Amino acid sequence: MKKALVIGINKYPSAPLSGCVNDAEAFASIIEKNGNGSPNYDVKLKTDVPTKGELKSLIIELFKGKNETALFYFSGHGFINDIGGYIVTPDYKRNDEGVSMDEILAIANESKAENRVIVLDCCYSGAFGSPKITGDRSAHIAEGVSILTASRDSETSLEINGHGVFTNLLLDALLGGAADLNGHITPGSVYAYIDQALGAWDQRPVFKTNITRFISLRTVIPQVPIDIIRKLAEYFPSPTELYFLDPSYEDTNTLQIEHKVVKPYAKRKNVTIFKNLQKLQSIGLVVPVEEQFMYFAAMNSKACKLTSLGYHYWRLVKDNKI
Repeated sequence: MKKALVIGINKYPSAPLSGCVNDAEAFASIIEKNGNGSPNYDVKLKTDVPTKGELKSLIIELFKGKNETALFYFSGHGFINDIGGYIVTPDYKRNDEGVSMDEILAIANESKAENRVIVLDCCYSGAFGSPKITGDRSAHIAEGVSILTASRDSETSLEINGHGVFTNLLLDALLGGAADLNGHITPGSVYAYIDQALGAWDQRPVFKTNITRFISLRTVIPQVPIDIIRKLAEYFPSPTELYFLDPSYEDTNTLQIEHKVVKPYAKRKNVTIFKNLQKLQSIGLVVPVEEQFMYFAAMNSKACKLTSLGYHYWRLVKDNKI
């Protein structure tokens, strides 16, 4: 139900590139499966596509049908003129540089696929979604379309260490850097990850979208298992309630370990709960009260409470949304 067309072109006759095929191959291998090894996208990887006609045919084929998601990734040369932007093919010539970005958008807009995602790592790729024919006044993005590009329409897209700068960050994001606490990676979270990683003087990524629901590009194994996150509502019956601790929650507070211990000694049930609370603290959902560390909150019989983010996930648990 999810398919992806992944294109990387190095072999341009007068302006060859070195990292685009690497980009495409790496992106294809990651997007094909989720973090747990389950199938994600049915990927068609094509490198050094020689002609405009062949590339356009592949794009048309991608966006045919009523798939859940159709994803197009391109790494190669980009070109822009007074008419609009283009992804360049090796058979380019003056006034016929490649496949028009406006035309690709029109094909995606008309697609019956529920979600259409376009990712471009090429120079001037920010022109995608802002047709020159309207003077850039309207993005003309249909519902269900998301666009993520490496740079603005006035910027080049750089390569480093055998990969495009943008794709290098994109791969890190898809490997888990942009995952939420459920392990879901969305186009928006990928953009945020890349945008934060690039400096003020670097090329700037562009994100355009028209969606009304959550879209996941890939899922990875969450930092903390979902079943532990679901325990938020168990440990905190109301979002403002404190969870009171005592030394029985600390695993090392036992006579079997040679150091000062205090009553009540460690209890297996409490230790299990405390370890879960510590995991929830590690992802910012819980904080100790009046202590810097959870260990001292337990040993000094203090408490812990939900953070603002913890309250958000508490509500999701209560509403059976996770």
